[in-house]
Amino acid sequence: MKLIHPQETVRIIQENEFHFQKRFGQNFLIDENILKKIIDCSHITNEDFVLEIGPGIGTLTESLCNAASFVSCVEIDSKLIPILQNTLKDYSNVEIIQHDFLKLNIREFINNRSSGRPVKVVANLPYYITTPIIMSLLESKVKLTSVTIMVQQEVAQRICALPGSKDYGSLSLFIQYYTSPKIIASVPPTCFIPRPAVSSSILYLDFLTNPPVDVKNPDKLFSIIRASFSQRRKTLANALSANLRIPKNDILTTLQGLSLQKEIRGEDLSLYEFAVISDRLPDF
Repeated sequence: MKLIHPQETVRIIQENEFHFQKRFGQNFLIDENILKKIIDCSHITNEDFVLEIGPGIGTLTESLCNAASFVSCVEIDSKLIPILQNTLKDYSNVEIIQHDFLKLNIREFINNRSSGRPVKVVANLPYYITTPIIMSLLESKVKLTSVTIMVQQEVAQRICALPGSKDYGSLSLFIQYYTSPKIIASVPPTCFIPRPAVSSSILYLDFLTNPPVDVKNPDKLFSIIRASFSQRRKTLANALSANLRIPKNDILTTLQGLSLQKEIRGEDLSLYEFAVISDRLPDF
């Protein structure tokens, strides 16, 4: 774990005359205890294929190589590629790809490399593209075992939020349809170089074999969820009739059939209740 020490990180940065790119949201982890928590909670074995997004100088990658069968890391910053090639030169079970992850065909990329091995994603994500990366992984329909990521604390709270809380929203429901999310630890800004302006969290997403609810049309379900939160203070009936042009009487009849108040808002509904509403409402 030599790269995790702050002095080593600073030495590599200075030696290579590397300059942090604000547009890439670069913050390098320098705390060994946090690194250990990431590795421990990701449950990586020597049978796993690991995808790492944004390896930086290879601090986390080094530990992943020691634990996994093979590691593919995707780095957007071309200036970090020669640094990674040097810091990881002693490992034969790693490949370094210079690419914008959001422009990859994720399904093809992973399927061409995993060779039937369990697939786990581990990353210290740039905060400005955390949600797009998570959504792209879910929408790719790749069979993942788990995702272990460092994210902004506020995002982790939104993902794990329950009905009725201020953090609960469409992101919570979408991710909880596919995974069982858990916040492993809070991480202060002092654990990074440079220090971010906000606190972070280690978030573990355990992918479900089957969704937690049965629904006839998942796409319809997600359209209803998005519409219900597009104007948070509107009632569900008003939000769905305005955004999806569903007759308001149909919505009110459905709510009455479920013994739900006509003034109920999306933020008060569970994933199960959304699924039942989706199945009972006419298609649109």
